[in-house]
Amino acid sequence: MDLYDVMRTTAAVREFTDDPLPDEVLHRVLDAARFAPSGGNRQGTRVVVVRDRATRERLAELNEPAVRRYVAQQKAGESPWNPVHPPGPSAEEIAATRVPGAFTEPVLRAPVVLVVLVDLAVVAAMDQDLDRVGIVGGASVYPLVWNVLLAARAEGYGGTITTMATAEEPAVKELLGVPETYALAAVVPLGRPVKQLTRLRRVPVEELAVRERFDGEPF
Repeated sequence: MDLYDVMRTTAAVREFTDDPLPDEVLHRVLDAARFAPSGGNRQGTRVVVVRDRATRERLAELNEPAVRRYVAQQKAGESPWNPVHPPGPSAEEIAATRVPGAFTEPVLRAPVVLVVLVDLAVVAAMDQDLDRVGIVGGASVYPLVWNVLLAARAEGYGGTITTMATAEEPAVKELLGVPETYALAAVVPLGRPVKQLTRLRRVPVEELAVRERFDGEPF
Protein backbone atom coordinates (compact mmCIF):
# COMPACT_ATOMS: atom_id res chain seq x y z
CA MET A 1 0.00 0.00 0.00
CA ASP A 2 1.01 3.60 -0.55
CA LEU A 3 2.35 5.13 2.68
CA TYR A 4 -0.13 7.99 2.71
CA ASP A 5 -3.03 5.59 2.11
CA VAL A 6 -1.91 3.49 5.08
CA MET A 7 -1.65 6.58 7.29
CA ARG A 8 -5.09 7.83 6.25
CA THR A 9 -6.88 4.48 6.68
CA THR A 10 -5.36 2.98 9.82
CA ALA A 11 -8.41 3.07 12.07
CA ALA A 12 -8.87 1.85 15.64
CA VAL A 13 -10.10 -1.72 15.02
CA ARG A 14 -12.03 -3.36 17.86
CA GLU A 15 -14.10 -5.98 16.02
CA PHE A 16 -12.36 -8.96 14.47
CA THR A 17 -13.28 -11.88 12.25
CA ASP A 18 -12.40 -15.45 13.19
CA ASP A 19 -9.46 -15.42 10.77
CA PRO A 20 -6.11 -16.28 12.35
CA LEU A 21 -3.12 -13.99 12.35
CA PRO A 22 -0.25 -16.36 11.49
CA ASP A 23 3.09 -16.05 13.26
CA GLU A 24 4.88 -15.36 9.98
CA VAL A 25 2.65 -12.36 9.27
CA LEU A 26 3.03 -11.05 12.82
CA HIS A 27 6.80 -11.48 12.51
CA ARG A 28 6.76 -9.29 9.37
CA VAL A 29 4.74 -6.68 11.22
CA LEU A 30 7.14 -6.60 14.15
CA ASP A 31 10.15 -6.73 11.85
CA ALA A 32 8.99 -3.52 10.20
CA ALA A 33 7.80 -1.87 13.43
CA ARG A 34 11.15 -2.32 15.21
CA PHE A 35 12.67 0.49 13.13
CA ALA A 36 10.70 3.06 15.14
CA PRO A 37 12.84 5.70 16.85
CA SER A 38 13.49 5.78 20.58
CA GLY A 39 15.39 8.08 22.92
CA GLY A 40 19.11 7.67 22.26
CA ASN A 41 18.22 4.67 20.09
CA ARG A 42 18.26 2.65 23.32
CA GLN A 43 15.35 0.50 22.13
CA GLY A 44 14.01 -0.32 25.58
CA THR A 45 10.67 -1.58 24.31
CA ARG A 46 9.68 -5.23 24.72
CA VAL A 47 6.61 -6.95 23.28
CA VAL A 48 4.91 -9.97 24.85
CA VAL A 49 2.90 -11.89 22.23
CA VAL A 50 -0.13 -13.40 23.97
CA ARG A 51 -2.35 -16.05 22.41
CA ASP A 52 -3.22 -18.06 25.53
CA ARG A 53 -6.93 -17.77 26.32
CA ALA A 54 -6.57 -17.74 30.10
CA THR A 55 -4.00 -14.94 29.96
CA ARG A 56 -6.22 -12.85 27.71
CA GLU A 57 -9.18 -13.42 30.02
CA ARG A 58 -7.13 -12.12 32.93
CA LEU A 59 -6.01 -9.09 30.91
CA ALA A 60 -9.67 -8.37 30.13
CA GLU A 61 -10.50 -8.55 33.84
CA LEU A 62 -7.70 -6.13 34.63
CA ASN A 63 -9.28 -3.60 32.26
CA GLU A 64 -12.44 -3.40 34.35
CA PRO A 65 -11.46 -1.04 37.21
CA ALA A 66 -10.25 1.64 34.79
CA VAL A 67 -13.26 1.12 32.52
CA ARG A 68 -15.65 1.72 35.40
CA ARG A 69 -14.11 5.10 36.12
CA TYR A 70 -13.96 5.91 32.40
CA VAL A 71 -17.66 5.17 31.87
CA ALA A 72 -18.75 6.88 35.10
CA GLN A 73 -16.89 10.06 34.19
CA GLN A 74 -18.19 9.93 30.63
CA LYS A 75 -21.78 9.70 31.89
CA ALA A 76 -21.09 12.66 34.17
CA GLY A 77 -20.02 14.74 31.18
CA GLU A 78 -16.34 14.67 32.08
CA SER A 79 -13.28 13.88 29.99
CA PRO A 80 -12.45 10.44 31.39
CA TRP A 81 -9.18 9.92 33.24
CA ASN A 82 -7.92 13.42 32.48
CA PRO A 83 -5.01 14.32 34.78
CA VAL A 84 -6.14 17.91 35.37
CA HIS A 85 -9.42 17.48 37.25
CA PRO A 86 -10.29 14.74 39.78
CA PRO A 87 -13.31 12.59 38.92
CA GLY A 88 -16.70 13.96 39.91
CA PRO A 89 -18.37 10.56 40.50
CA SER A 90 -17.71 9.09 43.93
CA ALA A 91 -15.71 5.92 44.49
CA GLU A 92 -19.00 4.14 45.24
CA GLU A 93 -20.57 5.36 42.00
CA ILE A 94 -17.52 4.27 40.03
CA ALA A 95 -17.48 0.83 41.66
CA ALA A 96 -21.17 0.35 40.79
CA THR A 97 -20.71 1.25 37.12
CA ARG A 98 -21.29 -1.56 34.63
CA VAL A 99 -18.41 -2.51 32.33
CA PRO A 100 -19.59 -2.49 28.68
CA GLY A 101 -18.39 -5.48 26.71
CA ALA A 102 -16.91 -3.22 24.04
CA PHE A 103 -14.03 -2.43 26.40
CA THR A 104 -13.03 -6.04 27.07
CA GLU A 105 -14.16 -8.03 24.02
CA PRO A 106 -11.32 -6.92 21.70
CA VAL A 107 -8.75 -8.57 23.98
CA LEU A 108 -10.82 -11.76 23.98
CA ARG A 109 -11.86 -11.86 20.32
CA ALA A 110 -8.57 -10.94 18.66
CA PRO A 111 -6.40 -13.90 17.60
CA VAL A 112 -3.37 -12.29 19.23
CA VAL A 113 -2.72 -9.61 21.83
CA LEU A 114 0.52 -7.66 22.13
CA VAL A 115 1.50 -6.38 25.55
CA VAL A 116 3.95 -3.53 25.01
CA LEU A 117 6.41 -2.63 27.77
CA VAL A 118 9.26 -0.15 28.08
CA ASP A 119 12.28 -0.21 30.36
CA LEU A 120 12.20 3.01 32.39
CA ALA A 121 15.88 2.57 33.17
CA VAL A 122 16.74 3.57 29.59
CA VAL A 123 13.97 6.11 28.92
CA ALA A 124 14.92 9.81 28.72
CA ALA A 125 12.02 11.49 30.53
CA MET A 126 12.98 15.17 30.57
CA ASP A 127 9.63 16.14 32.09
CA GLN A 128 9.95 13.90 35.16
CA ASP A 129 10.44 16.83 37.54
CA LEU A 130 7.56 18.93 36.26
CA ASP A 131 4.41 19.20 38.32
CA ARG A 132 2.26 17.24 35.89
CA VAL A 133 1.82 13.76 34.49
CA GLY A 134 4.87 12.62 32.51
CA ILE A 135 4.47 12.51 28.73
CA VAL A 136 7.93 12.63 27.17
CA GLY A 137 8.92 9.05 28.03
CA GLY A 138 6.23 7.84 25.68
CA ALA A 139 8.36 9.01 22.76
CA SER A 140 10.52 5.92 23.33
CA VAL A 141 7.67 3.42 22.98
CA TYR A 142 4.58 4.73 21.20
CA PRO A 143 6.23 5.26 17.79
CA LEU A 144 6.84 1.50 17.77
CA VAL A 145 3.22 0.80 18.75
CA TRP A 146 1.97 3.00 15.92
CA ASN A 147 4.37 1.30 13.50
CA VAL A 148 2.79 -2.02 14.51
CA LEU A 149 -0.65 -0.71 13.56
CA LEU A 150 0.59 0.76 10.27
CA ALA A 151 2.31 -2.49 9.33
CA ALA A 152 -0.74 -4.50 10.34
CA ARG A 153 -2.89 -2.31 8.09
CA ALA A 154 -0.56 -2.94 5.18
CA GLU A 155 -0.96 -6.70 5.78
CA GLY A 156 -4.77 -6.46 5.86
CA TYR A 157 -5.08 -6.61 9.64
CA GLY A 158 -5.84 -4.05 12.31
CA GLY A 159 -5.95 -3.32 15.99
CA THR A 160 -6.11 -0.58 18.56
CA ILE A 161 -4.03 0.89 21.37
CA THR A 162 -5.72 0.07 24.68
CA THR A 163 -4.41 1.43 27.96
CA MET A 164 -7.07 0.52 30.52
CA ALA A 165 -4.94 -2.27 31.96
CA THR A 166 -2.15 0.18 32.81
CA ALA A 167 -4.16 1.28 35.86
CA GLU A 168 -3.54 -2.25 37.18
CA GLU A 169 0.09 -2.39 36.08
CA PRO A 170 1.41 -4.35 39.11
CA ALA A 171 -1.07 -7.16 38.46
CA VAL A 172 -0.22 -7.24 34.74
CA LYS A 173 3.50 -7.40 35.52
CA GLU A 174 2.91 -10.25 37.95
CA LEU A 175 0.80 -12.08 35.37
CA LEU A 176 3.51 -11.88 32.71
CA GLY A 177 6.66 -11.99 34.86
CA VAL A 178 7.74 -8.47 33.91
CA PRO A 179 10.92 -7.07 35.55
CA GLU A 180 10.58 -4.23 38.05
CA THR A 181 12.01 -1.43 35.89
CA TYR A 182 9.55 -1.98 33.05
CA ALA A 183 6.32 -0.01 32.61
CA LEU A 184 3.20 -1.14 30.79
CA ALA A 185 2.59 1.14 27.80
CA ALA A 186 -0.25 -0.56 25.92
CA VAL A 187 -2.21 -3.72 25.26
CA VAL A 188 -2.82 -4.09 21.52
CA PRO A 189 -5.31 -6.66 20.17
CA LEU A 190 -4.63 -7.52 16.52
CA GLY A 191 -6.70 -9.38 13.95
CA ARG A 192 -8.63 -9.20 10.70
CA PRO A 193 -11.16 -6.33 10.86
CA VAL A 194 -14.85 -7.15 10.46
CA LYS A 195 -15.06 -3.87 8.56
CA GLN A 196 -12.15 -1.86 7.23
CA LEU A 197 -12.88 1.84 7.61
CA THR A 198 -11.30 4.08 5.00
CA ARG A 199 -12.87 7.47 5.71
CA LEU A 200 -11.65 8.59 9.13
CA ARG A 201 -12.82 11.79 10.77
CA ARG A 202 -10.04 14.11 11.93
CA VAL A 203 -9.74 17.86 12.42
CA PRO A 204 -8.35 19.75 9.39
CA VAL A 205 -4.78 21.00 9.31
CA GLU A 206 -6.05 24.53 9.97
CA GLU A 207 -7.31 23.41 13.38
CA LEU A 208 -4.30 21.22 14.08
CA ALA A 209 -1.44 23.60 13.32
CA VAL A 210 -0.81 27.31 13.90
CA ARG A 211 1.98 29.68 12.94
CA GLU A 212 4.67 30.77 15.39
CA ARG A 213 2.60 30.79 18.66
CA PHE A 214 -0.22 28.77 20.25
CA ASP A 215 -2.56 31.68 19.47
CA GLY A 216 -1.07 32.21 16.01
CA GLU A 217 -2.80 32.15 12.65
CA PRO A 218 -3.95 28.75 11.33
CA PHE A 219 -1.34 27.09 9.17
